[in-house]
Amino acid sequence: MGIVTALRRYPVKSMVGEALTSVAVTARGLCGDRVSAVLDDAGTVGSAKHPRKWGPLLRCRSRLTSTDTVVVELPDGIVLSAGDPDLDARLSKLLGRHVSLSATPREHGGALERAVPEYEGGVPDAVRSTATTDATGAAITSGQVAPGTFFDYGAVHLVTTTALARLRATYPTGDFDPRRFRPNLVVDTPDGPGFPEDAWIHSRLRIGEAVFRAVVPTPRCVIPTLAQEELPPDPGIMRAVAREHRIPVFDLGRLSCVGVYLDVLEPGTVRIGDSVTRLGNS
Repeated sequence: MGIVTALRRYPVKSMVGEALTSVAVTARGLCGDRVSAVLDDAGTVGSAKHPRKWGPLLRCRSRLTSTDTVVVELPDGIVLSAGDPDLDARLSKLLGRHVSLSATPREHGGALERAVPEYEGGVPDAVRSTATTDATGAAITSGQVAPGTFFDYGAVHLVTTTALARLRATYPTGDFDPRRFRPNLVVDTPDGPGFPEDAWIHSRLRIGEAVFRAVVPTPRCVIPTLAQEELPPDPGIMRAVAREHRIPVFDLGRLSCVGVYLDVLEPGTVRIGDSVTRLGNS
């Protein structure tokens, strides 16, 4: 079905992550992925899904050391480790209010804010109707991260090269670099249709030593349109997704999706170059 061509994890939610050549996968997901998040005094989880409030996090880079310490590189190039009080002070200055880096997710899920995008399928219609305007002037909706984690929903996020190629064909001037979509796994699927992952839902997938279940297509927020690393901002990215790939997600209606969320059934190591094999429905 495909070959793993990239592995990425994001030790701090909404910061730029790190590329890997191999990674251990546990029941929780990739080791070291979203193990920390920036929280404000209200306990809201920092997410660039609300760019006016949290967008500067995408200018920071996070990685893990060999001793599993989270390290953050700030936009000015200063590198500090989690637990250093200067890190919280500098993050607070960057964001313009008091925040702190936390490795302790709430058991019942922390608050998460999302800006309401203008393109169709960015949020369910029923949710769009409940949006409020906050102090930044942005229309937002509020929800929660997955209980006991800093994940929005699924433990692992997979994107296929075929899906990105299909989108690129509909918007040739757009840069559909997979990093815009913040996947854990990028899978090359040269023989698949435009969005091969759609057919994988409810299937078991063996990837390297690990086995996953494809749970649901991944609804996209505004993050793929934002500047990150050397990639410039491009609102056209998600407009292209909205035109080309709005599909049903649970009972939420037709949402603009790229990629698929996976649950982990059997832990194991995944490496670049590993094959992806469909084992049948679960």
